[in-house]
Amino acid sequence: MSVTSGTIAGVRIPDSALAREATELVREAATPLVFDHSRRVFLFGALRGREQGLDFDPELLYVGAMFHDLGLTGRFRRTDQRFEIDGADEARRFLSTHGITGDPADRVWTAIALHTTPEIPLHMAPEVALVTRGVELDVLGIGYDAVTDEQRVAVVAAHPRPDFKNGILAAFTEGVRDRPETTFGNVKADVLAHYVPGFERGDFVEVIKGSDWPE
Repeated sequence: MSVTSGTIAGVRIPDSALAREATELVREAATPLVFDHSRRVFLFGALRGREQGLDFDPELLYVGAMFHDLGLTGRFRRTDQRFEIDGADEARRFLSTHGITGDPADRVWTAIALHTTPEIPLHMAPEVALVTRGVELDVLGIGYDAVTDEQRVAVVAAHPRPDFKNGILAAFTEGVRDRPETTFGNVKADVLAHYVPGFERGDFVEVIKGSDWPE
C-alpha cells in the first residue's frame, strides 16, 4: 500500500489543501503504476535538489511531479498534442483554481512539458530541473547513485515498482499510440517503434527535403 503523507526518505510530503487535492486527483485518474511513479518522481527530485543545494518550492515540485504523466490517463489524454502538454495544461488549470498563476504556474507547466526533453530542463528553474531529475532517475536510472541505497529503499518501500520497466513502457505505448505524429523528434517515437506494428517514425531530414521550398 502506498504511503501518501508524512516523511519518506527524509523528504516531507507537502500536506497543504492544494497538495492533498493533487494527490487525490492523480490517484483517481491514473493507474497505481503511474500514481506510484509520480510520487517517486517527487521524492527523487527532492532528494536530487537537496543533494545539489537547490532552493525549490516543494509544493510546485509536487504538482509538477504528480501531474507529469496525466496525459497518459484516459481522463486527460488527448490525441491532438504531445502527452506532456496534456498534463502541463491540466496542472496550469488546477493551479489557477487555487489562485496560483504567473511565474509559479509557468514553472510547473514548463517542468511537465519538457520532462522528456533531455538536458534543456536541467538549465532552467529548480522545479523544472528537478521534475526531469526525478523522471530520469526513476525511468532511466540516470543519477541512480546520486541518492543513497537507504534513500532508494525507503522510497520504493513507500511506492513499490513491481515489473515497472515493462509496465511504464506499456503505459507510454497506450498513451501515445493514437497520436503517433506527436512523437516526431522525441523519445516516445522509440516506444512506438518497439511496440506498435507498422509505425514509421518521422525523419527530420526528409521533412526538410520534402518541404515546399524549391531549394
